[in-house]
This record gives sequence, structure tokens and C-alpha cells, in this order.
Amino acid sequence: MVIRREPRGPLRLFVQMLWYSDDTADRDGRFERERVLPTGSMHVVVRLTDPPLRVFDGAGIATDVGRAVIGGARSTFYERDISRPSRSVGALLCPGGALPLLGIPAEAFAERHTALEDVWGSAALELRDRLLEVGSPHAALDLFESALAARFPRVRGVNPVVAHALARFETTFDVGAVVDETGYSHRHFITMFHEAVGLTPKRYCRVRRFQRVLSRAASTRPWSEIALDAGYSDQAHFTREFRELAGVSPSRFRLLSPAHAHHVPIDTPSSNSFKTVPARRGKIGP
Repeated sequence: MVIRREPRGPLRLFVQMLWYSDDTADRDGRFERERVLPTGSMHVVVRLTDPPLRVFDGAGIATDVGRAVIGGARSTFYERDISRPSRSVGALLCPGGALPLLGIPAEAFAERHTALEDVWGSAALELRDRLLEVGSPHAALDLFESALAARFPRVRGVNPVVAHALARFETTFDVGAVVDETGYSHRHFITMFHEAVGLTPKRYCRVRRFQRVLSRAASTRPWSEIALDAGYSDQAHFTREFRELAGVSPSRFRLLSPAHAHHVPIDTPSSNSFKTVPARRGKIGP
């Protein structure tokens, strides 16, 4: 079960979507891991079941990253454990929303997971305790939304140059042209964008182009047509980037036909055969 809704009021400036997920009642047990594909955005997630989020590195080493986490913007997929039932409530942040809501530039979270406690301190643990006490998914969403809105006293807003670039990158992936529009030097612009979004403009556009493909993946159109419409230069370019970002070829992705385009199940040995290491912990920011 997945419930999604848009935030209310001014929170819409910084949060794209709130969601509640519960797979405790309907599990077929076929898969133990999945690849989570990049969106170019960040998540703030609180798990309401006991097992913490477990992710795997390229060598298959598992790390438990906690029950309240920040998922930074990524330019490729990561793998996570789905062998254990879970219930979670979370928020998908708008690009540029990290600094206003978390008080720290997005680049500090990029390409990894961070314990929310390392940023919010004890408030993260208190929020999870309160979420565990509510009686319904919609009540949990309301409480989580209120907790995010409570961060507003420290809001400083999104850099207008970055906001302009994000809007333009929905219609063009020509980074040079967008930089020229801002009037800033290429180096200065990249620094501002990277701090706000967590990815460089080039990597962000790469992920957004990939997102265009994923939004059409369920259709029966040939991949070559989808790739051309999304802005890829040729079939080889498309296939190479798809495999790098998704971990599977386009044909394999379509064969798997995942229920959610960003969550691709994979066949793996039992999770008991993987070594698990604790996550690194430490206060982030001032």
C-alpha cells in the first residue's frame, strides 16, 4: 500500500510529495533486494517498523543506516534490502529544498544516506516516537507534514538563480545556454547549483533525461523512439546511460516490469550471506 499526496500551503515550495508506504500485509517473498533508481531529488524518511534501512555497496557489504534517514540526491542507483516488511512515511524534497528545510547545503548529502538524527538531533527520535503513536496513515502524513513545516523559522528560500535553472532544465539540457542566461561564470554557477541541489548541472540533467524515459517505459513504443523523444543522441548513448543509471539494460527493465519504475527487484543470494557493518555517525553542520 502506498499513499501519496501533495503538501499544503507554503511547504509546496520545498516539498514535491508526501508519501506513506506499508508492505507488511502483502509480501510474496520472491525478492530480497532491489535497485532504487535516481530521481535527482532528496528524500526524508522515517521507518515505523523495527528493522532499519539496509543498503549495499558495490562489494555487497550491507550497512544499516537507521530508521530516520535523509536520502541524498543521486546520479545512479543504489541497492537496498527488501527482505523484511516495512512501514514508512516520507517526503520527496524539491531540488533546492535541502538548505531551507535542513539548514545544510544539498551537496553534503549527495550520493549517500545520512541519519536524520545527525542533522535534527533528538528531534528526529522524538518525531519517530510520535509517529508510532498515531492511529492511521493519513494521521501519520499530517504529523510528518507538520514537523517539516515547523522548520520554517529558519527558512532562507531557494537561490533565485538555481530556481531559474531548475525551471529551464525541464525544457532544455543545454547547461551552457542556461549558464549564459544567468550572467554568472560557469564555475560560479556550478558551485551554487551543486550546493543547492546536490548534483552538478550536468549530472542533474542526465538524471532528468533518464526520468523522461522512465515515465514512458510502460508504453509499447520502441525504445529507440522513447530515447529520441527524451533527448538522447543515439541508441548506443541511450543504452549505455540507461544501464549505468538503472543497473540493467532497457530490455531487461521492460521484462522485469517493476510495479514502481524507480524500484527494480533483483535476484540475490540470501541476505544472511552478506556482511553487515554499522553506519558512520556524526553531527552534520553547525
